[in-house]
Amino acid sequence: MSISPVAAGVIGTTSWGTTLAIITARQGHRVTLWARTPEEAKKILQDMDNYRFLPGFPFPPSLRVTASEKDAFGQAQLVILAVPSKSARANVQRLRDVLPHDALVVSATKGLEVSTGLRISQVLQEELPESLHSRICVLSGPNLSTEIARGQPASTVVASADTKAALAAQEALMTPLFRVYTSSDVIGVELAGALKNIIALGAGIGDGLGYGNNSKAAFITRGLAEITRLGVAAGANPLTFAGLAGMGDLIATAASPLSRNRHVGEQLAKGRPMKEILASMQNVAEGVDTTAAAVKMANKLGVEMPITQAAYRILFEGLDPRQAVVELMGRAPQPEWVGVPPHTPS
Repeated sequence: MSISPVAAGVIGTTSWGTTLAIITARQGHRVTLWARTPEEAKKILQDMDNYRFLPGFPFPPSLRVTASEKDAFGQAQLVILAVPSKSARANVQRLRDVLPHDALVVSATKGLEVSTGLRISQVLQEELPESLHSRICVLSGPNLSTEIARGQPASTVVASADTKAALAAQEALMTPLFRVYTSSDVIGVELAGALKNIIALGAGIGDGLGYGNNSKAAFITRGLAEITRLGVAAGANPLTFAGLAGMGDLIATAASPLSRNRHVGEQLAKGRPMKEILASMQNVAEGVDTTAAAVKMANKLGVEMPITQAAYRILFEGLDPRQAVVELMGRAPQPEWVGVPPHTPS
């Protein structure tokens, strides 16, 4: 596949930001990874390896690291945001004045802003100049960063309201081992990527309690139905939740030992305090804050989300996970697809 090299800037020395920087640089693009401090940039440059978040993956020659906003983004044609949702707005505010007016902006953050309940693309629209609004894309899928950095085959979805923007992002990010599909459903792709973390937390709790494969399969499936209900109420296409950004990402995050959210749930079920679990982790488990944001969104939209409510009570109110299972299993019988539009033959 022949591509035209672009100048790309990556916001976030997270494991996912570093992975995207590495695989984009491997394609011959001129990539700059932006570090928050000169000290961090100096250390990463010295090692040519992100010692803290993604150790063991040497940087390609075309990957630079800097703490200068202007050097990283002043000439960038592609800007990738890969930071925790809680710091997304602050990062964008710091960088917005140096971004070119025609840059392509891709959010790879899988979370919601907990204080507002906004999707990250909505945060970008609030903070970036209007000239960039049609250039905003979102990226989501079953994308465990370590596997992708190793060169194991993976796929993802990039969505934008502007077809040309989605196609440009697809071309820039596609590699022989990282297949990128396009979508116009920004709401669905973004919500699927964020909300699936809640279900992954619950799947980890089930693993920690020692439940079997039947339990896990049922939980994942019912969790998918639940987040689809909220997505549809917010304006998403229900089919998006059956695709890579929904079912695909949920399977990977709920099953893999590499999943941070699954790990948090598993440790909670084993009796560790949440503060201790989170303090022991290098990377952020987005599902914790997303659970709180999703409860607010569900209340606002009038959507029933029993799994999410149970997760909230476990995380923030001290509900015993075993009691949560008893309550979920004891709910009144109902049809399988309540709240999801039925198929209408064409």
